[in-house]
Amino acid sequence: MNAIEVTDLALAYGELKAVDGVSFEVGEGEFFGILGPNGAGKTTTLEMIEGLRKPDSGTVTLLGSSPWPRNQALLPRVGVQLQASAFFERLTAREQIHTFAAMYGVARARGDEWLERVGLTEKAAVRAEKLSGGQAQRLAIACALVHDPEVVFLDEPTAALDPQARRNLWDLLSGLNDDGRTVILTTHYMDEAEILCDRVAIMDRGRILELGSPAELVRGLDAPVRISITNADLTMQEAAAISGVDEAAEEAGDLVLTTRQPSEVLTFLANGKLLDGLRVRAATLEDVFLDVTGREYRA
Repeated sequence: MNAIEVTDLALAYGELKAVDGVSFEVGEGEFFGILGPNGAGKTTTLEMIEGLRKPDSGTVTLLGSSPWPRNQALLPRVGVQLQASAFFERLTAREQIHTFAAMYGVARARGDEWLERVGLTEKAAVRAEKLSGGQAQRLAIACALVHDPEVVFLDEPTAALDPQARRNLWDLLSGLNDDGRTVILTTHYMDEAEILCDRVAIMDRGRILELGSPAELVRGLDAPVRISITNADLTMQEAAAISGVDEAAEEAGDLVLTTRQPSEVLTFLANGKLLDGLRVRAATLEDVFLDVTGREYRA
């Protein structure tokens, strides 16, 4: 059964088509990612699914019901973490989550459990505005989950975080659907989506360009493997002659072999004891993303 069904969803701001005929489904218990550059339509799509914005056309079904007009029956079943965290002024982390718990008729003890689960027990008496960026995001996620929703929306939860804070937050996010909870994530970090998501939709200019599991999308790209060797005891001509090598080049002092038969090339290098300083780079979701959205800079 699907937790979410989206069919031909569209919304325009004047002549700008923010969302242009988007369709997809999210199964119960699935971790689903919507990826795209800034301005791709990710957040607008999420807002229509959440019932925060009325679509111009198309339909949305969330947990078997329409979220628009604002569906009060869905509110206790859904948790939302917005792109920018906003808390009540002058309240501590504990007071914040106790307030959210009270709104949903949940015991304060549940709020304390979530503070512990997101690693904020030691910061419980700290006012929210004094928390670091990563701590504030963890508190926002705890507030979105304190009432045990069936579906959770996470809108770029790791945006503007440093690499350490991002990876710490991944550990939390990866366990959110362990008990069957459905999670919808928007992000423009490809490594994040590749690690966390069961399936992803790549959006750009209001449309979905690719849809599938990260592994499926990477396999569909059919990109070569790059093998880099430092201080290789091989000439360029010898490297190019290795069976399975499509191209040999020198980059920043390294010998780089491009191949679609990495096993054959790596076996040759191993037999020749040429593995010192070896690095292997296969295609990633980022390569798929750049292939379908382009590489030009957009403000």
